[in-house]
Amino acid sequence: MLVRLFFSGYSRLLAGISLAAMAVALTGCNDKVAEKPAESRPVLVATVHYEAQSPERSFVGTIRPRIETDMGFRVPGKVAKRLVEVGESVDVGQPLATLDEVDLKLQAEQAEAELRAATGVLAQAGAAEQRAKDLRTKGWATDAQLDSAKAAADEARARLNRAERSVELTNNSLSYATLVADSRGVVTSTLIDPGQVVASGQTAIRVARFAEKEAVVAIPETLVGRAKDGIATVTLWSGPNKKYAAKLREVAPSADPATRTYLAKFSLPEAGEDVSLGMTATLTLADPQTERVARLPLSSLYSQGGDPSLYVVDDKGAISLKPVAVKSYDSNCVVISSGVDEGAKIVVLGVQKLDPSQKVRVVSSLSF
Repeated sequence: MLVRLFFSGYSRLLAGISLAAMAVALTGCNDKVAEKPAESRPVLVATVHYEAQSPERSFVGTIRPRIETDMGFRVPGKVAKRLVEVGESVDVGQPLATLDEVDLKLQAEQAEAELRAATGVLAQAGAAEQRAKDLRTKGWATDAQLDSAKAAADEARARLNRAERSVELTNNSLSYATLVADSRGVVTSTLIDPGQVVASGQTAIRVARFAEKEAVVAIPETLVGRAKDGIATVTLWSGPNKKYAAKLREVAPSADPATRTYLAKFSLPEAGEDVSLGMTATLTLADPQTERVARLPLSSLYSQGGDPSLYVVDDKGAISLKPVAVKSYDSNCVVISSGVDEGAKIVVLGVQKLDPSQKVRVVSSLSF
């Protein structure tokens, strides 16, 4: 009986010890759960990008030659030949077209005949003048006879001079029957055909010179000042990765009545053979100022009685508060000039609830 009571009490003791051990184990698990670190706070960030305070403005333009000449014959006549086509390159002195030379040659022959006749008349008048002088010296002629002989000789000399000039003019007219290029360029238009009768000075062939090219754009009146003082660059649609320096050469004195824009021409001194006439280009205007600013959402600015600051997030999720220099405020953004580096990631929402000691997790990013 005593043995049975002993074993019964011992069993109860073992059960109590087991329950106590389980309670201790459960308490240790709860402590481990309580010691688990808090999750990092999700934040929305934006990337800082500095640019000119006034944004660049771009316009679509066309590449044109600076000088495009309308060439025509200096004498009237019938077109005999046209020697060039549109798009053909020409050199200095290259023939472009010719006129029928029959009438011009006849005029030249007539002028030469007049010259021969004037030469003969002058020889005769000169001899008569010399005889009158000799006779007057011997007293066998009067002063009136000498004056008459001298007048006839002077008229003969003038007639010879006029005949010589006529020969030169007719020879020049004969040379004008061939239209030649006066500079290197490319033919952009042909306005004559063989058999056509043209007037003196009528446009026959249009040639664009290779000397210099320019970009022609339409500028609104609010940006005419920037076009005159700003920095201009040109990129071609066919090669957007290459920029050409541009310089304003001319602005129209009045606006177009339909579009209310001003036609501006920008010279391209660095344009080479890869820049062809008629290409489409983009002209970009920027202010000459060197100061650069970054535009960020107003919600990213932290200021509680101190200097305006921004929360900067590093690659490990740590945040730090950086004071910034505020340039100005816009309707929905703040403009800063310094304080954070280019490309830095800053928190844009909920900055008032952050603490520099806590970790954050980037869930999305925006670019401004």
